[in-house]
Amino acid sequence: MVFINGLWEKMLQTPNIDSPPILSQWVHEGLQPFLVEPKVFACLHAKNIVCETFQNIVAALNDIYSDLPVEEQRRIYSGIKYYLTQDGSNQKCYSAAVPGLNSTAWFENYLGSFLEHATVEDMQLFGDEPTLQKFARDPVNIQLISSLTLLRETAVYYTWLLTSGPGFPLSSVPDRLVCYLSPSAVSNLSRDDALSLAQRITKNCPWNLTHRGITRKRAPSSLPSEELQVASSLVRKFEHFSAEILHALGQAAVGLSVSDIQNNIHDKDLEASIPALGEVRGWNAEQSSTIINKLLSSGYQILDGQSLAKLGSLVAGLNSSTVRNLPPEVILEAIKLPEFVQQMATLPSPLKMAFVEKISSSVGHPADLVKYIPDALASYIPKSLLVFEEEKPSVQDFNSKMWTREQAAMFFNDVIKTEPDFTSLSQSVLQGFTCAAARELDAESLQDLAKAMKEKNVELGEDQLSCLVKMVTLNGIPKDLDNYPKDVLLFLSPSDYAATGSCRQYFAEIGKANLHVLQKESSQRKQLLLEALACLKIPGTQVNTENTEILGRLVCDLGGEYIRSSGGNLLKQLSRCESFLPDQEEAIRSVVIGGNTTFGPPAAWSAFTLNELSGLIPVFDHSILQQIPKKALTVWLKNFAHDSPLSRKQVAAVVQELLPTRHKRADGCPAGKQVTEEVLNDDTMPIYYTPEELRACLKNVSLENHLSQILTYPFSVQQLAVLKENLDETYPDGYPESLLRNLGPLMDFITPKDVAKWKITSADTLAFLLRNEPPNDQASAIIRRYIDLGNPLNATALNAIGTRYVCLLNATDLNMIDPNSLKLASLNLSACSQTTKDILYVKAKRAFSDQHNTPAYYQLIVPYLGGAPGVDLQALSKDNVNMNVSTLAGLRRDALMSLTPSEVQGLLGMNLADLKKWQYKPPIWDWIQVQKQSELNKLQIGLTGGTQEGYINIVTPKFQTPSSAPLGPVAMMFHLLPALLTSFLIMSVLS
Repeated sequence: MVFINGLWEKMLQTPNIDSPPILSQWVHEGLQPFLVEPKVFACLHAKNIVCETFQNIVAALNDIYSDLPVEEQRRIYSGIKYYLTQDGSNQKCYSAAVPGLNSTAWFENYLGSFLEHATVEDMQLFGDEPTLQKFARDPVNIQLISSLTLLRETAVYYTWLLTSGPGFPLSSVPDRLVCYLSPSAVSNLSRDDALSLAQRITKNCPWNLTHRGITRKRAPSSLPSEELQVASSLVRKFEHFSAEILHALGQAAVGLSVSDIQNNIHDKDLEASIPALGEVRGWNAEQSSTIINKLLSSGYQILDGQSLAKLGSLVAGLNSSTVRNLPPEVILEAIKLPEFVQQMATLPSPLKMAFVEKISSSVGHPADLVKYIPDALASYIPKSLLVFEEEKPSVQDFNSKMWTREQAAMFFNDVIKTEPDFTSLSQSVLQGFTCAAARELDAESLQDLAKAMKEKNVELGEDQLSCLVKMVTLNGIPKDLDNYPKDVLLFLSPSDYAATGSCRQYFAEIGKANLHVLQKESSQRKQLLLEALACLKIPGTQVNTENTEILGRLVCDLGGEYIRSSGGNLLKQLSRCESFLPDQEEAIRSVVIGGNTTFGPPAAWSAFTLNELSGLIPVFDHSILQQIPKKALTVWLKNFAHDSPLSRKQVAAVVQELLPTRHKRADGCPAGKQVTEEVLNDDTMPIYYTPEELRACLKNVSLENHLSQILTYPFSVQQLAVLKENLDETYPDGYPESLLRNLGPLMDFITPKDVAKWKITSADTLAFLLRNEPPNDQASAIIRRYIDLGNPLNATALNAIGTRYVCLLNATDLNMIDPNSLKLASLNLSACSQTTKDILYVKAKRAFSDQHNTPAYYQLIVPYLGGAPGVDLQALSKDNVNMNVSTLAGLRRDALMSLTPSEVQGLLGMNLADLKKWQYKPPIWDWIQVQKQSELNKLQIGLTGGTQEGYINIVTPKFQTPSSAPLGPVAMMFHLLPALLTSFLIMSVLS
């Protein structure tokens, strides 16, 4: 500050310093490096710099705005805001009565392009509402806004300032702001004006627009609620929709209701409008399926790739059975058309799987499948179709697609044999790292591979990282560990890192690693935290800000006593944690209630405080939430809830706080609360209705056209119960299948009696019902209903049932499964009964029999190995499979007990040393006890507990099934055991 004071005094002595060019030169060459520090503006404020001089400084900074890094822009903006707001005046540098300060071009004069970083709360500090409205409507400011990208909530607010009062024509709203119009702003438009505005929206509002600072986290096929509300308002101007009107509506056609589509569009107009409707973004499942069904029933035929591609975004309305019935050449032609391929990302999962099945059955070779499959479908290719023989895809084909880790593991070995330059491989391919493939590399190549993974920021799983660490440290700890993936350090210690850097550096890197690779309560994570605290020499339980930064994600493992002692130092970091233990939650609440943090007490919080701490909202109880100002909660819900990491249910807890605690019985719908189309399109609808009001206001209101949309809103449990009542009254004989796909959070209220009324006629519907992960009893009822209605357990159904629910199938269900369906399904049976494992292993072995002699066979069969007999495992032990110990422990008990130490060594390969960590856990300990200690010693990993020479370990037999051995012989064996032991001892003495 002393230096800047001196520099400022020198600047004031410069001749003609009041001249804008000279002042601008001083700002550029002298002051600009220091103005990124907001404290400098405090200094300018203290010097009582007049507004005219400050305006010139801002103008000079504005000239170089585009050359500044974003972070410097933000910091300079913070300083400008400080100058303009610090004295508490609500309109600094503006007075309508003072010449020189009466310009309403205030945003241009005092903020310029830095307005891009202003929040709504900042705007409200700059002036009261009437004054801001004058500023907003100033032509100079409108010209400025037309070239800026505002924060989303600021753009919404600015648009509201323009349109909320009378006398401002919508035609004067800048193109950049038409995307943020409110429904009320367009409510009084004529039909012609509505169509004109619709065309501007179509032209200027790109789908899923991301604004700097805030990104809307939505499904690819959904749009911001504001856009949907405006679209619905524009559509309501019309009773019937000709082809001309539908073309003119453009993107606004997304506001069509299901009843509009069914009743207010003639078949010929609908077909004539396909090109326009196919370009509309954000159709929900009901809309697209209603349009497709109406088209097909009116005679529209998909005869070639062009007629399929012509559907555009409406393709999402097809069902998987329709796709499977299309001729193969139709789909093969369509996937060559860019306009069709770009629609693939928005398709529901069952439809993507259907396209993959159809394409895979139509191409001549798996290599062609990889080459021609659209990128958005690649991750849906079953692993069994990624096994290649002589003809393999090119590295470029592999690199151009996004794969899952399990898929990439199928061809990883092929790729690294083909491409020696590992840095040319994509992140998606490199994540398929396997021990089996890595064992074939020399030490130098392996290190190059690991460094390529670091360069491409590859995220590996725990088993992959464990293997990688073992292999790169076979010949000693590398001295350049910073060149390896950060996550590798999770499996090393500070002493291992010593040749690379200090323990502080080590834990700074650990803090940035993907700590979730290790289970939260695992011994490894606990040890890492203890070593970190020791390294940082943290006294007691108080962690300062600097050490908090170093600990990074390890902060999430600090116990409640550390959180209490460290207070506000940890809150911001803790808000990024995925989960908490009960004592951590209690400590967070204690710190927040205490109010001794940089955020202050909850009663002083704003919406922006809530946004910063949004990850902690699920931890806050009623005593905290009720202290937060209702206005702050409301503003947060409207502007930030969409972008928070919270689930709908967690946001609903905030809504609950905004509703009256005592619900009065509603005598009819209160005035002004009628449920209109506009209300149904407002995602903050839940905060305006108590459950009783909602019940009264929904009388005679059909939710069918809006169900999928409103069930994304954060309704409380009581409000959801009212919505369920409404549906039950509307459909007393059971919900139509079209509604079943959109039940979402209402699934919590569904009973087996409800399910028994449903007609689940397709695996697509089954998939939609199970994707919300209902509890097992409910899922079991849904699956049973699907099967009892005669539907097959094909690949689509199996993928819908998935790992989570496959264990619910009984033996009869399992025996219905065609082995070929397992080729196209992705299941994990580790939590299932032995009967389930046994039945599906036999089917899986048959399904993958054609791959039995390939290295890929193990990757395909491993999910089913819990049902494998010993003889099959003995054969696998010769194939260099590098089985994980967790897989070994999940094998059939009788199969595991039949394996010799050398066979176990063959199965585990590089993972053999991990057996030591499991030696006292069943069933590994049981296996160890029946092995000869001399054989265990040959493994050279320190296993003890085996049978010594000349001794017998008597293990209590476990009769798993009555059929495993006749009772008579077993009883006879134990009857003879004392005599046999006596004879054995006598023979030993005599010898």
